[in-house]
Amino acid sequence: MSGHFTEQPFLPLRIANLTVSDSRGADEDSSGKLLKDSAESAGHEVVAKEIVRDDVYPLRAVFSRWIADPEVHVILSTGGTGVTGRDSTPEAVLPLLDKVVEGFGELFRQLSFADIGASTLQSRAFGGLANGTFVFCLPGSTGACRTAWEQILLPQLDIRTRPCNFAQLIPRLRER
Repeated sequence: MSGHFTEQPFLPLRIANLTVSDSRGADEDSSGKLLKDSAESAGHEVVAKEIVRDDVYPLRAVFSRWIADPEVHVILSTGGTGVTGRDSTPEAVLPLLDKVVEGFGELFRQLSFADIGASTLQSRAFGGLANGTFVFCLPGSTGACRTAWEQILLPQLDIRTRPCNFAQLIPRLRER
């Protein structure tokens, strides 16, 4: 993990985990399982986990419910970020965001390039904020989720990471 760390105590975040898939059930959901297990291993609490078909309106319903819940700090989703006709996560979620964290998708694709080369262009992974909730939408590949978790999300969701991190911003996200 990159970054410098303070002696500040760890702050567990409450995370909702969504898998977007038309074909995967709980037994085949290796990407969702990786994100759930990784978050819990890091000390966070996974407060919800669902699998929803790749369709704009059912996706918006789940994201909206979690965005409206003040107990959810972070939403991690996997799947539906490609370019095929059925990939609809960006279309479902981007209209719900108050702010897009542009650098998340850019950094993810840069890191992925080392593993998959120019194929990273097919990923529309993105991050943002909605109603004080961080939202990160990742590809359905387990390798892509591992890259995003280990190289971006793990340090950024840890309040001890310096010089700055997403976790320390949570108390200020609903400021107006």
